[in-house]
Amino acid sequence: MTGAPGRPAPVRRALANGAAVIVQEAHTTPAVSLNLSIDAGSVCDPASAPGAAHFLARVLDRGTSRRSADAIAETCDGGGVTLGVHATRHTLSLGCTCLAEDFAAMVDLLADIVRDPLCPEAEVEKRRRQILTAIRQDDDSPAARAIERLNRLLYGAGHPYGRRVKGTAASVEGMDRGALLDYHRHRVAPSALSVVVVGDVAADAAGDAVAAAFDGWQAAPAPPPDVAPPPAAAGRRRDVVPMPGKAQVDLAYGFAAVARTDPTYHAHVLLANVLGQYGMGGRVGRSVRERQGMAYYAFAGFEADRIAGPLIVRAGVNAANVRRALASIDEVVAEMGAEGVTEAELEDSRRYLVGSLPRTLETNAGTAAFLQNAERFGLGLDYDRRLPGLLRAVTRDEVNAAARALLAPERAAVAIAGPVAADGTEPAAADGAKPGAAAGAGETAAGAGETSAGAGTAGS
Repeated sequence: MTGAPGRPAPVRRALANGAAVIVQEAHTTPAVSLNLSIDAGSVCDPASAPGAAHFLARVLDRGTSRRSADAIAETCDGGGVTLGVHATRHTLSLGCTCLAEDFAAMVDLLADIVRDPLCPEAEVEKRRRQILTAIRQDDDSPAARAIERLNRLLYGAGHPYGRRVKGTAASVEGMDRGALLDYHRHRVAPSALSVVVVGDVAADAAGDAVAAAFDGWQAAPAPPPDVAPPPAAAGRRRDVVPMPGKAQVDLAYGFAAVARTDPTYHAHVLLANVLGQYGMGGRVGRSVRERQGMAYYAFAGFEADRIAGPLIVRAGVNAANVRRALASIDEVVAEMGAEGVTEAELEDSRRYLVGSLPRTLETNAGTAAFLQNAERFGLGLDYDRRLPGLLRAVTRDEVNAAARALLAPERAAVAIAGPVAADGTEPAAADGAKPGAAAGAGETAAGAGETSAGAGTAGS
């Protein structure tokens, strides 16, 4: 990238049809990574068809008017290429790495897949079965259920962030080939596309190849959906998913933080790192896992996007330790919210994040993903060069202000999934025995200041 000695700076070209092309030359190895991103993720799913973006991603590369699914597979296999197609909340993406000699052929293939998917009936049915299996697996996973329920608490069941990207079993069963092609026609368009190329190719030649592959493609996407910010947290909320017979309980505990473009974003990145990432899982990992030995894992993550993203503490614990683990998380969160981070913690996190940047950019694929992210949020082609300075410029006062505004146990959302009773504070009763109903430390009992849900369907 721009900070690499002797490497040309990336260049950006806007095509006549509205698509953007970013090329970074990297001649260390004779390979090229391609990363295509389209603003057509699950936030664009029709209200009547949640999961449409994910379903389309699963069949997008299964045939076009010019190529069968077998022909696409043979082209990829012949070049040793693994093509990935994924849907997230906001994007539909395709990515691969190929030999430099195969670059032109792969650009042509990817353009054909993006522009003209056939979605054959047989492939739709095959992928439908696979998605339904994946949904059932999520239904049977305490970790997946906890995260789904936490997102529902933070954003609301009707919000795009409060629904599964995969959709529901009913919605997947109800979508046919026509619905997927309609979604493609309304959402996949050149003005919503950005193409990043990184590797052993000349910038001008790479830009020309992409321009030629997408030449003549004219389509206007539907207006982007208006994704509302998360509702303000009025108090502590809790949701419990009893799952008898599971080996452990998964806890998801979090807050809706800030958007990626918020001026305090980098302060929140550092805050999350101190809370649950640096070393053996930050303060949360040291308290819950290392010092008290209550968790199989304990860490925190922060994922900001176009609206306020979640800062989530996660832990996997024995059912007998749920109350103690939550009390420990509450204690860590309350202490950090009240007292903030130390100067030593802040400096350690800065060094860690700055030091990890070269590892992020050491592969063509990693660089392509970084550039794609910079393009999505308008961060500039030199963001890799500016990022260390942006992190170093964040003061302890700024991180502590973010902590005070966000980290308050009385405003936390808590989701509990696993072999627990409906109140989430006791292991599930065996043979119909009635467990105790004491509320966990730091929480009120269900129905008194929290929203508590017992057994029910998975979040969708």
